[in-house]
Amino acid sequence: MRNPLSEKTAGLKPSGIRKFFDIVSEMKDAISLGVGEPDFDTPWHIRDEGIYSLEKGRTFYTSNAGLKELKVEISHYLKRRFQLAYDYNCEMLVTVGGSEAIDIALRAMINPGDEVLIPQPSYVSYEPCAILAGGVPVIIDLKAENEFRLTAQELREAVTDRTKILVLPFPNNPTGAIMERRDLEAIAEVIAEKDLFVISDEIYGELTYKEKHVSIAEIPGMWERTILIGGLSKSHAMTGWRLGYACGPKLIIEQMLKIHQYAIMCAPTTSQYAAVDALKNGDEDVKQMREAYNQRRRYLLYAFAQMGLSCFEPYGAFYVFPCIKEFGMTSEQFAERFLAEEKVAVVPGTAFGESGEGFLRISYAYSLENLKVAIGRLEKFVRRLRAEQGK
Repeated sequence: MRNPLSEKTAGLKPSGIRKFFDIVSEMKDAISLGVGEPDFDTPWHIRDEGIYSLEKGRTFYTSNAGLKELKVEISHYLKRRFQLAYDYNCEMLVTVGGSEAIDIALRAMINPGDEVLIPQPSYVSYEPCAILAGGVPVIIDLKAENEFRLTAQELREAVTDRTKILVLPFPNNPTGAIMERRDLEAIAEVIAEKDLFVISDEIYGELTYKEKHVSIAEIPGMWERTILIGGLSKSHAMTGWRLGYACGPKLIIEQMLKIHQYAIMCAPTTSQYAAVDALKNGDEDVKQMREAYNQRRRYLLYAFAQMGLSCFEPYGAFYVFPCIKEFGMTSEQFAERFLAEEKVAVVPGTAFGESGEGFLRISYAYSLENLKVAIGRLEKFVRRLRAEQGK
């Protein structure tokens, strides 16, 4: 029988995140610090709005691009929080989470053979989505000594005549790294000089702890080159609602909308009505969750310092990225042994690219109580490893 599978799809690696999640789900008394999902429930006023929309019988398709009321609120939100102006009629598209927006942005912009620059470590979907769109992923290895920021020199060295798109994944999953305004201004010069376009994944834009997030679309000359990806999953604890958005120049959004029409039709109607309330009335919820995350972040950094585990200070998202190179094992070996011996799941840095070797992603989207138990087990595990090495 003929092979029914696409070679391109069959050649993709499965997500390295899910492997450990699946194991820990069947392990008694195990703690998972591996999934990037808020431990907060969606705030009640947002849930109430979703329930009310069902009670009112709002169960039909919306416009392909999304509810007008929601697009208006996204426009107000981006102007209020990040000084960004988008026409909700033609420069905005509501998607099924930020993940769909990433996928269709790449498919709308890539011709076969176009190169897509992907800084790593970074979210697992960029590289496979670029491949599925017919592009050629070109990896930029970010460095711990630069706090995993993308530098103008690294960008310039990666550009070729075939480069078309830069994926900009900040605040970053898995490292927690951010790009400050001066960092963005430096790479913006290279982007303009080399005539590149940017897909800026800013799903963690509300979760920064050093300074307010700056979008590259705010930098002069970058708005017309940027597709901004956003959503409510992380900021408003709405992961299961699957609600995201993309904003950018009309020319590109129109093509993304065509793919969205054929593949999806529209984002979930109930989620869209709930999101209207989230953006109107959710600023205080976001602030409270951000403060809780920051408390957990500071606790983890203090705990790492106490046990002598090297970790640069991350200022975004809800992840820390400690270095475990001193133990002479791969990230996957460390994570597997830690799970087997101490029943705590973390994600090997290599799940996010080869440049993540020697690091672990630990999520602090968990209660402080759970974090304290898990870190107690990590400290015991680290002491055991050092004793084995005679340290």
